[in-house]
Amino acid sequence: MLRYLLLDLDNTLYSESYGLEHEVFRRMTDYTATFLGLSREEAVARRRSRMALYGTTLEWLMSEHGFTEIEDFFATVHPAGEEEPLSADPALARVLDSIDLPKAIFTNAPMEHATRFLDRMAVSDRFEAIYDIRFNNLAGKPRRDAILRVCAACGMQPSECLFVDDVPRYVQGFIDAGGRGYLFDEVDKHHASCLPRIHSLIELAAIVADEKLGPTQQALF
Repeated sequence: MLRYLLLDLDNTLYSESYGLEHEVFRRMTDYTATFLGLSREEAVARRRSRMALYGTTLEWLMSEHGFTEIEDFFATVHPAGEEEPLSADPALARVLDSIDLPKAIFTNAPMEHATRFLDRMAVSDRFEAIYDIRFNNLAGKPRRDAILRVCAACGMQPSECLFVDDVPRYVQGFIDAGGRGYLFDEVDKHHASCLPRIHSLIELAAIVADEKLGPTQQALF
């Protein structure tokens, strides 16, 4: 039975049209280029060639390049004020309120980033917890151990959780761990994906209602 909702934060709770993830990527690329002594173009190419093996750029730098300046990385990539383009979002609050499940955030960003964004959108009180990249020992989605750790912290089995994220391999990782996942595909970028998809969080209320019924009860209607 479905008992818990786990949501990604960036480009899931707010629209990618804000360009905030693009700015994160830009700062991350600049940081990586400086650390590795590469041009921005070389840093992008190097990251692209290695990221299939890792959940985050930070994990890649730590694993392959002995990177240790974790807090400096977070402070540079996620500076105070990055949330300013957002504003309180009553529509998002109503959508979350319409979904009759306890909820938590599951993000590969640090806690300070998540709390700033949730506070800015005025939806912090809709979530029981935030499971950030530090909670997962700096190795988060799509790793199976990270997924199991988050589900256990919620007091759930993966099969009791529904997870929504805009990154296909993160959703696939959750499904592979025994959970239920939906790909948030706001602008139909992943139309060829075989993953279950939604284009708006508004769709979640009906999905959750159906999932909570289960196949036996659904057959009665």
